[in-house]
Amino acid sequence: MSEPISAHSYIGAVVIGRNEGLRLKQCLTSLRDDIEHIVYVDSGSSDGSVQMALEMSVRVVELDMTKPFTAARARNAGLTALLEYNPQLDYVQFVDGDCEVQRAWLDVAFEFLSIQQDFAAVCGRRRERYPTATIYNQLCDIEWDTPIGEAKACGGDALFRVSALTAVDGYRDSLIAGEEPEMCCRMRQLGWKIMRIDAEMTLHDAAMTRFSQWWKRNQRAGHAYAEGYALHGKSSEKFKQSECLSILFWSFLLPLAIIVMSIKVSWMLVLFLVYPLQIIRLTLRYRRRLSDVKVAFAYAVSNVVGKWPQLIGMLQFVKNKKLGLRSQLIEYK
Repeated sequence: MSEPISAHSYIGAVVIGRNEGLRLKQCLTSLRDDIEHIVYVDSGSSDGSVQMALEMSVRVVELDMTKPFTAARARNAGLTALLEYNPQLDYVQFVDGDCEVQRAWLDVAFEFLSIQQDFAAVCGRRRERYPTATIYNQLCDIEWDTPIGEAKACGGDALFRVSALTAVDGYRDSLIAGEEPEMCCRMRQLGWKIMRIDAEMTLHDAAMTRFSQWWKRNQRAGHAYAEGYALHGKSSEKFKQSECLSILFWSFLLPLAIIVMSIKVSWMLVLFLVYPLQIIRLTLRYRRRLSDVKVAFAYAVSNVVGKWPQLIGMLQFVKNKKLGLRSQLIEYK
């Protein structure tokens, strides 16, 4: 009797990180027990991450930091190294160095992709390791909980089919954020599909403790929406158009209209009450799936107020594009 097919022989992993310390060790340990071929891509760590990875028998790629860094560039470098030494691999698990892969994930994800040949990637549930440590961590945990089923994109953690990655030439190196949705968009244009299944995938440590981190994270999202729209907004699906229009409406067009109207009719300023009313509306909607009304309220506030840093990110992209400048990385930790 032949032995059952094992995910171990077909899957490699690419981990990216910088100064992740113990979190990187947890990440690599969670992978090493299940798969043999792992590449860690380091982007200028000063905490001994490279040496630790080498001591764990993990192949290391050290990025040339004289060139502009992006997570997309790091993932591509890791994928190139992984396939150079292991061209037989059919699947690649991408994971950020601040995440820990859950024990059963690789077997479940492998089984799905081995059966569903028209899917390029599969992702599962990413959870925050310390969701109640700060409200910002809690907001991240809610954000990760996207609907189960066929999706337009996955996040930084996902199992990809190598043939789909090579078909689109991997990630777009120049993107400072939003590289996964953009690559998934190109995959879907070729007929591939993306799936999110009901399975525990990774534990993530956002380590967000300050309002400024939340602000920069939203700013980065706005930049990603604008750049994504610039790249694929004229496609049939109008990639990221709705996100960009929503940001423009709530953070610029609506307040500008209210201010202009109030110049002639001062009581028109009362229309700014639409913002707290929107927060209440969203709180009631989120309350259906969130157990705590306070958490639902915080998530609603974040989604409404977050439009302003997102607008700044969009304007940064537009300005740099007009001037022919390369956008700088927007880091929140």
